Amino acid sequence: MKFNKKKILVTGADGFIGSHLAEELICRNYNVKAFVHYNSFNSWGWLDHSPPEIKKSLEIFSGDIRDPHAMTEALKDCDIVFHLAALIGIPYSYHSPDSYIDTNIKGTLNIVQAARKLEIEKIVHTSTSEVYGSAIFVPITEEHPLQGQSPYSASKIGADQVAMSFYSSFNTPVTIIRPFNTYGPKQSARAIIPAVIIQIARGKKKIKLGSLHPTRDFSYIKDIVQAFIAVGKSDRSIGEVLNAGSNFEISIKDTAEIIAKSMHADIEIITDNKRIRPKKSEVNRLWADNKKIRKLTGWKPEYVGKEGFKRGISETVKWFIKSNKTKLYKADIYNL
Repeated sequence: MKFNKKKILVTGADGFIGSHLAEELICRNYNVKAFVHYNSFNSWGWLDHSPPEIKKSLEIFSGDIRDPHAMTEALKDCDIVFHLAALIGIPYSYHSPDSYIDTNIKGTLNIVQAARKLEIEKIVHTSTSEVYGSAIFVPITEEHPLQGQSPYSASKIGADQVAMSFYSSFNTPVTIIRPFNTYGPKQSARAIIPAVIIQIARGKKKIKLGSLHPTRDFSYIKDIVQAFIAVGKSDRSIGEVLNAGSNFEISIKDTAEIIAKSMHADIEIITDNKRIRPKKSEVNRLWADNKKIRKLTGWKPEYVGKEGFKRGISETVKWFIKSNKTKLYKADIYNL
């Protein structure tokens, strides 16, 4: 599928991955409508920090994915939808699970309902590696069992199933992309990598973290944005679930040490009990098998292996430090 002369809607365009995706699509001269969460501050989230030439090229639609009327209005003149809008913080899902069901499941239903009604050409629905829970086998393929070990992951499993049910029931052209732990500039401080960077940048020597033993397959934002675009363009991806990961596994402890080395910092890691997930909710191991997405779309990550991870960390640190973006974060507050 070619994107030329198509109008592309990106939901969650005000967020971390969504803003990077919207910006890249504009840089490629595509016609983009950015769906941002309505708020009284008239904030466009991270898009407020985009270069002026990008902002003036974006069509902004403010709304709420929980509102079916808003979603129908947003999709009316669009051909392709990248659906990224969601509640994503795992700790906050313990606190307010109802909002996750409402936003992630009902919001996705509103998207596919409107897409079916308006005969949208392609919907790329965003999943998460958290739906797999702790790995039963590695690397994790798309056939791995789904395990809802947190209200967040359960809500995303539900959203995935709703989206795919519309493909099965109505032949709605849905593809599910399942990114593993994405990191990079603009990520929320609720995530491990910015949490470490910000604490070190503020001069802290004792770095507060949760569990150190779990492993993750971290994927740099530039790779993940390219994965979204490759999936969106691939006709072979319709009706499929596709992992987007680097195929490299590293522990939280080793991750923090790589960040500290990149920042020339001598740190002591302190276990903060309020950052530890409930024992049965902790996802102990994630490691992506990315063969399927490579086969169906031709995408492959550029930031691979330990050296690629170090390169991505270095670029992320530079964004936080050289751009003085740490001032936008609250280093002393644990972000749910």
